[in-house]
Amino acid sequence: MSGVAVVIGAGDATGGAVAAAFARDGLIAVPVRRHADKLAPLALRIAAEGGQCVAVGADARDEAAMIALFDRIEADIGPVEVLVFNIGANSPMPILDESVRRYTKIWEMCALAGFITAREAARRMAPRASGTIIFTGATASLRGSAGFAGFAGGKFALRSLAQAMARELGPKGIHVAHSIIDGAIDTEFIASNFPARYALKDQDGILDPEAIAAEYVRLHHQPRSAWTHELDLRPWLERW
Repeated sequence: MSGVAVVIGAGDATGGAVAAAFARDGLIAVPVRRHADKLAPLALRIAAEGGQCVAVGADARDEAAMIALFDRIEADIGPVEVLVFNIGANSPMPILDESVRRYTKIWEMCALAGFITAREAARRMAPRASGTIIFTGATASLRGSAGFAGFAGGKFALRSLAQAMARELGPKGIHVAHSIIDGAIDTEFIASNFPARYALKDQDGILDPEAIAAEYVRLHHQPRSAWTHELDLRPWLERW
């Protein structure tokens, strides 16, 4: 039975590229987002490339749904070798206008969902003493910017979760990594809302989702004598 790469937050850019990259690497891709119908183009792409894909619609904040998902994967699809947690929740709001409801939702998407899905993956990986868990972070994982209190709080929490899990699970044979995506990514959102930044694409001035995905696959294949925990990825033109 082939191993499985679960990608939580498999959107049209980074998450989709990551799922496709692991499928090309020989794993069965299980991309997950709230609405399964939005995964149809990704599933077709993976099939066209000769890979295997089982697309799933589910809310990663729902503990019962995630437990059922990982039980189903292990029983019917294959052992979970890789979990990539890629939910973004990048939504600006001035602090004077921020609401408890919005702040809580962002935290749930960034941090709570990360905890639930990583715990469930780790529970399946631990008896096998192997596996890779990758959390996608952001510039907000390191510093809070004006207007992004909710996002920074969620991403800070996700980074600390990754650190704690790496220290606990590394000795059990599970590689836990946190990647800081520090810069604009080649997406329709950036093209539409930040055209000047998107114009840097021809100079490799924004992050290519395929390049990010390639680094995630490399993380999975690292020998345990030299595991990376935190990986910074940014375009060569990015100020930091």
